[in-house]
Amino acid sequence: MKLFLLVLKNIRRNWLRSVLTGLGTIVLVVVVIMVWSILWYLDEQTREKTSNIKAIVTERWQMPSRMPLSYAPELCAGAARRPEHVRPLDNMTWQFYVGSTEPGRLSRESALFIVATQPEKVLTMFEELDTLPPDSSERRQLEKAIQAMRTNRQALIVGRERLQAINKRVGERVKVYGMSFKGIDLEFDIVGTFPEGRWNNLSVMDWQYLNGAVDAYNRRPGNRPHPMTERSLAIVWLKVPDMRSFTAVASQIATSPSFSNPQVKTETLASGTAAFLEAFRDLIWGMRYFLMPAAVITLCLVIANAISLSVRERRKEFAVLKVLGFRPGHILALVLGEALILGVVSGLLSAAGIFWLINGVFGGLKFPIGFFGTFYIPVRSLGWGVAVGASTALIGSLVPAWIACRVRVAEIFARVG
Repeated sequence: MKLFLLVLKNIRRNWLRSVLTGLGTIVLVVVVIMVWSILWYLDEQTREKTSNIKAIVTERWQMPSRMPLSYAPELCAGAARRPEHVRPLDNMTWQFYVGSTEPGRLSRESALFIVATQPEKVLTMFEELDTLPPDSSERRQLEKAIQAMRTNRQALIVGRERLQAINKRVGERVKVYGMSFKGIDLEFDIVGTFPEGRWNNLSVMDWQYLNGAVDAYNRRPGNRPHPMTERSLAIVWLKVPDMRSFTAVASQIATSPSFSNPQVKTETLASGTAAFLEAFRDLIWGMRYFLMPAAVITLCLVIANAISLSVRERRKEFAVLKVLGFRPGHILALVLGEALILGVVSGLLSAAGIFWLINGVFGGLKFPIGFFGTFYIPVRSLGWGVAVGASTALIGSLVPAWIACRVRVAEIFARVG
């Protein structure tokens, strides 16, 4: 206990150096936590599940996927043609309608990216929405909006950010001019919005409204069939209980003669996400194997430099402590203790600060890649901060602490004399 109090007194005695060392540690630990948090988030997105697996069926050789709408019924059934075939637990189709609230102009403030799907599938198939607590206000509001979609084909659910960007509110009406479906302009009643999260910029409409509009376009006198008539299906989502069922369903779809032109592919959501992230492979590699080690090494050097300066200035003090009966192990513990306290406190402060700033003040950061949505710092980052601060402090202070405990009393007092 006395040794611990002595460590605290030494830290307080050179307050300026302790603060500067702590600030340097905080900055570098923040970098490490941000990098680790992003990598952890991406690893979670690409980790294969063993149960409640979501599979995606898309066109094999083209991006973006463009499949005939006639594929939908058989794909939703998992291409099950015989009684022994495995059928998915649930399914959903996606068609993409990109439009603008301003005619002939697509901008950040006017763009709407709308998914045409089955309204009843929003709560059961949309990632994260199917886990909303049954008694939460967000779920009740969303259920109310979905009920409105069942009775009104022109109903539209819009993400919070997108709703703010187009300067509209729930209950208002909006006209959207088709960009991906040229010549097909739609009017919507905004009936609700999504909870805060990955769906902030997404909108959802009833697929029957979109396909009915395409049929109406094709029936107009003098109109040729719309180019998207036979290629409007983008994704079919399937939910299966386990990997064995997924393998069976994927085999059924692959061997079905119904999907030959164009061909389709079936993959888990995790593998599809991993394939998408291949385009960012070099960036992720650099973060994992260059940026993060560089920050850790720099942090070790900062702490080593600060502790080395302290040790050089206190050589006489260490000699006096040895005369008073302190053993080399005591001095080693004294120096390491100072570094560890600075590292642990700085690491905890940096982790708590970035957690509060990103999650509490900013409400998360918008992930710039695909549909990953809002990125939050995980709670486990508090442990990361303490671990990084403590480990780098220990590594950085080992050499200075060893030098301190090897101070020779005779040499120090001979110089004084």
